[in-house]
Amino acid sequence: MMFSISFKLLVSKLGLFEKIRGFWRRHRRKVILSVGLLGSGYTLYKLYGAQKQRLLDLEKELEVERETNELIKAQLQAHFESIQRIADSTTLPYAIHYLQSRISQDLDLSNSMQRLIQAKSQPSLLTKAEKVELWERLKILGFVKLVLSLWAITLLSLYIRVQVNILGRHLYIDTARKQGSSLVLEEADQFDKHGEQEFLATADYLSSYGMTQLIPSMEMAVTEVLKGKHLSDTFNAPVLRETIMQILDRFVSIDGPHHWVTYLVPENAVAYKRLTATSSSGLEAATTSLHPDIDKLDQLMAEARFVLSSEDFGGVVDISLRSVVDALVDEMGFGSLLPSGLALAKVLPEVSKMSLLLLEEAVRNKFIQVVRNLPAVQLFYTHLYANMPIVA
Repeated sequence: MMFSISFKLLVSKLGLFEKIRGFWRRHRRKVILSVGLLGSGYTLYKLYGAQKQRLLDLEKELEVERETNELIKAQLQAHFESIQRIADSTTLPYAIHYLQSRISQDLDLSNSMQRLIQAKSQPSLLTKAEKVELWERLKILGFVKLVLSLWAITLLSLYIRVQVNILGRHLYIDTARKQGSSLVLEEADQFDKHGEQEFLATADYLSSYGMTQLIPSMEMAVTEVLKGKHLSDTFNAPVLRETIMQILDRFVSIDGPHHWVTYLVPENAVAYKRLTATSSSGLEAATTSLHPDIDKLDQLMAEARFVLSSEDFGGVVDISLRSVVDALVDEMGFGSLLPSGLALAKVLPEVSKMSLLLLEEAVRNKFIQVVRNLPAVQLFYTHLYANMPIVA
């Protein structure tokens, strides 16, 4: 009985198997194709899902990167604007004060002017030859003081902004580099900061040391340009503008196109430290005053000289000087007061007054404002801050 049932089940299974095998024979290609299509579809679906996820992840990464870049740009812009304010509100006023004192001391015209005034009421006080000599001296020194003040205030305002942009760039990069790192280099950082402070202090180099060479060079340029101009010659706005530009051009050509850089920036850190120390305590003190941070100071000075000697900065200087000359001549009012001009002898008192106006404190100095608002100057410092090359 059991055998009979088992046999029937076996036959039934064999029959089913034969049906399946028959179905397979008849539809094998369809089954394989269907399975292949299903498998391919599933695989494509999985690949699509993975690719879609990768794209989503990439978009998130790009969005984070964009947000980071925008944050960095905002921080850079805020930092850039901050250091420009430092230059305008702190460093420049301090440097102008010493520049004004030095020029007033070394180019004091009051004694000569007083002698000429006294000679008017006391004709016998000076001979005719002495009067002529005194007027000629006033002519030379008056223009020396005017053009030197114009050149110095323009270059000093430009140089100080170069300084703070170099320092600002260094400080920003150093801060970003050290975020999240250990404080092992803290002692070295203190030396770096000292070097940076000393570099900023070199804004006074022009007043303290550069003026010694600057005044004779400017006097030579003025003497050569004015040697053919007499006190009775008529000076109007175009003549005055041309005369000042001729003096500036001659001044630059005397010692070479970039020699004036030596009036603003020390040759190197060792020479500067020895110079400053020697002026107060002697050579021995100068030798012992050299600090380990001298490399940092030397690097900053090298970068400043590199920028000041560049063609781009030369273009900025040229534009700035011409703009200040135009503003100066307009301020003297030749065009509105007397279009035909004045005798050079009568122009000299105005020249002396304008020298004082050029050296006014920074917040009221309209000539510094002229330089600061020049689009070429603003663009130059934006590029300098963003792309300052590190000089080895």
